[in-house]
Amino acid sequence: MPLRKQHDYRLLWTARTISITGSEVSKLAVPLTAVTLLTASPSEMGLLTAAAFAPALLFGLQSGAIADRLTRHRPTMIACELVSCAAALTVPLGWLFGALNVIWLIIVALVIGTAGVLFRAANFPHIASVVAPSQRTEAMAGFQASYSVASVGGPGLAGLLVQLLTAPIAVLAEALSFLASALLLRSIRTPERNEPEPSRGMWRDVVEGLRASTTHPVLRALLGAGVTINFFAMSYTAVYMLYMINTLEIPKGMIGVLIALSGVGGLLGAWVTARMAKRYGENRVLLFSVLFFPIEILAVGLLTGPLWWKLTALAITGTITGGIVVAFATCMGAIILREASPELRGRVNATMTFAVQGVLALGSLAGGLLAELVGIRPVILVSAVGIALSTIWIWVSPLRPRHSNPPPAVPAS
Repeated sequence: MPLRKQHDYRLLWTARTISITGSEVSKLAVPLTAVTLLTASPSEMGLLTAAAFAPALLFGLQSGAIADRLTRHRPTMIACELVSCAAALTVPLGWLFGALNVIWLIIVALVIGTAGVLFRAANFPHIASVVAPSQRTEAMAGFQASYSVASVGGPGLAGLLVQLLTAPIAVLAEALSFLASALLLRSIRTPERNEPEPSRGMWRDVVEGLRASTTHPVLRALLGAGVTINFFAMSYTAVYMLYMINTLEIPKGMIGVLIALSGVGGLLGAWVTARMAKRYGENRVLLFSVLFFPIEILAVGLLTGPLWWKLTALAITGTITGGIVVAFATCMGAIILREASPELRGRVNATMTFAVQGVLALGSLAGGLLAELVGIRPVILVSAVGIALSTIWIWVSPLRPRHSNPPPAVPAS
């Protein structure tokens, strides 16, 4: 049966799309609440921003170990969404009763972030119980499309809600999205048949996931490529806005349009990737998608000329990059599901997430500091070259076509 006609997959996909879109709304509404209504200081805004990323670093590896010890993943996922709903709901309620403050927002961000980390850890192996192995790449493409939908529609919806309802009340949309997601997940009927091995302790469980991710040649290549891409991508992101506005003189309103085009490219990429993977396989799609990663950054660093030419080049390269990112992420997820043994999927995915998310802060710091020393354009060009290095990780791995048989899945030790 085609994936789009499978009842439980549609429920899972819809739940993720609604939840992610609600989170996009809060990305605008929560900082606006802190700045406009609570007069947050720069240091408080820094803490609020860090609170969204801290749970991934603090609990990312442990969440994978927990996910691999669950006999059923869906109840945990539902509980995470309900906890997030309750936390988000306290923001508009606290504001209505005059009790809201920045510390409150930081705590809410930590709670939602922690629940989100555990949710994602459980969701990855749960996909394997809902979707047949032959359809997992298509399923991954569908989930990547969810992020593209949210990136296109979320900011616009957030702006509208903030304008109509005020920022703290707009956070109510996030709470409702978590609730809707929990109800949709509750409606899934596919049975889960997980038989986890007994835990030998949290630390030893975590080490098993780390060992599998770094010793299996395919998983190691994906980990290295993901860390390389994210480090240099964040170095670029740290100076992107300054360069676009001050050097390329791109109108501020057009920057939002360019970002939206990247989301549109992601939707197209999800559609194309599912079809290309069926015809050529995930390995080849991944091999060739990684070659195109530096295109947009290189274009930004080298662009000159009239405004119409800059906008045209940025629109084209941004749309292509949006599709390439989705193609890479889709195939990466499908390959991890294929290569990691079932009893290690949660920990391997959590290790990957921990590494590629944890390096974001380092990349941002490096980009900002380097720009102070050598200027913004050199940082952008270095970022393009650095991202191109991810090609080495992929092309020297067993993912290349010359290897007829992929290495076996890593068993739990």
